[in-house]
Amino acid sequence: MKLLLVSDLHYTLKQLDWVCAAAGDFDLVVIAGDHLDVSATLGADAQIVVVLKYLRRIRERAPVIVCSGNHDLNGRDDAGERTARWMTRVRELGIPTDTDFLQIDGLSISVCPWWDGPASREEVGAQLARDAARRGERWLWVYHAPPMDAAVSWVGQRHVGDEDLLDWIREHRPDFVLSGHIHQSPFRSGGSWVDHVDGTWVFNAGRQIGPVPTHVVIDLAQRTGHWSSLAGQQTIRLDDPEAKPLEISPP
Repeated sequence: MKLLLVSDLHYTLKQLDWVCAAAGDFDLVVIAGDHLDVSATLGADAQIVVVLKYLRRIRERAPVIVCSGNHDLNGRDDAGERTARWMTRVRELGIPTDTDFLQIDGLSISVCPWWDGPASREEVGAQLARDAARRGERWLWVYHAPPMDAAVSWVGQRHVGDEDLLDWIREHRPDFVLSGHIHQSPFRSGGSWVDHVDGTWVFNAGRQIGPVPTHVVIDLAQRTGHWSSLAGQQTIRLDDPEAKPLEISPP
């Protein structure tokens, strides 16, 4: 299986065009949150309509999985915490999204929502505990924020990751976590697009300007991970957990 990971497209239509064009080359496309842009002049409702059209086009070319990010919140749940209510419309397109669990070619996949408070955080913890009981040999999480204290959450002066995710990784030991959220991690000294955390490979492609998004290609058959950006490209072997990518200069 060959997977494409992108995230943090933030309503950048040229980058969505690129994903649509590239999707057919992959067995699975993962878009790990922040589809919308809260700072855009166009309102969230209008952005959602356009993004849904793009997701439908991508789905016509390859299986796709989508999780929510912090920019995607457009409602509140029963606990009064913010939530991405429009993910139900994503699911109506036949696209797995927040809270879903699925199996593809022997790979178990948990898709986690962005949590906004203690109630939704507990729901994510319960989801992962539930999925742990039915996981297969290989388990992948789609989760917008990267874990705390990993190179993929480094912003140059400190880590800005999810402490709960780090605890859940240590508890459940997934094979892969595909994330985003921290745009600059791959371009900062001490940061990276990939790290190996307590036996789990974690990825964050980062974000860049231009028509082509930063992206990661994970080839499970070849056991490789490959990152592409304006600053260059890097490849690691997934059977070498001690491998560390070279530091790279900002684009």
